[in-house]
Amino acid sequence: MPPKILALVQARTSSTRLPGKVLMPIVGKPMFALQLERLKRCTTFSHLVVATSSDASDNELAELCAHVGVSCSRGSLSDVLDRFFNAALPYAPDVVVRLTGDCPLADPTLIDEIVTRFVASDLDYLSNCEPATYPDGLDVEVTRFAALEAAWREAVLPSHREHVTPFIKRQPERFRVGNHVSGDIDRSAMRWTVDEPEDFEFVKQVYERLYPGNPLFTTQDVLTLLAAEPVLAQINARYQRNEGSKKSLIADAKFLAEKSHD
Repeated sequence: MPPKILALVQARTSSTRLPGKVLMPIVGKPMFALQLERLKRCTTFSHLVVATSSDASDNELAELCAHVGVSCSRGSLSDVLDRFFNAALPYAPDVVVRLTGDCPLADPTLIDEIVTRFVASDLDYLSNCEPATYPDGLDVEVTRFAALEAAWREAVLPSHREHVTPFIKRQPERFRVGNHVSGDIDRSAMRWTVDEPEDFEFVKQVYERLYPGNPLFTTQDVLTLLAAEPVLAQINARYQRNEGSKKSLIADAKFLAEKSHD
């Protein structure tokens, strides 16, 4: 029997660096609706579900999910691991694909490629970002539900509760961990995620050029556009990858310091 594969997309409107980004309009649609359009093109999922918070700030996001016909689960605003795990639980999946709602250029072909590789392996966790060779914003993480449940039960560090998978991927002696690398060149310096106003402007410019003529545009179409208009990539070039993770590590240090004084 083939494994049950659940794709969970984390999303909320209360992001600290660009609040409400998921609902900001691009080509007449909310940014997150455009990402969901792309994720619906994936063929390896049994279900696609959005995991958002039960906070009133995410009511509009839940309404958007209903409008575009994507299931939505609501849980803790601050404990993302708890929200994520409880969103998965009713589906009893074998495999969980973790995606985030700040990636409107998500690549459905790449996602399916990574999921297919995971299913054919004996890994507990597979991503394409440890280390990264794809543009920031094309991140995909796949894990066994059993590993996710272990993280949910045992993880205590703030970074583990906020970012869901560090408990798994930072213990290679316990979990079988793999990385999926690009077959051609390293494009990890490219920034296609949306955390800052300049990130949004970059994605908006890409969509305005490509989407009207071809809503099914691909990663190769984006690369071709950037080769023709290299100035676009400079819009958000000053930002570094994984700024959010760095903040969580600071929170970890504070947590451990406070615990040592207990």
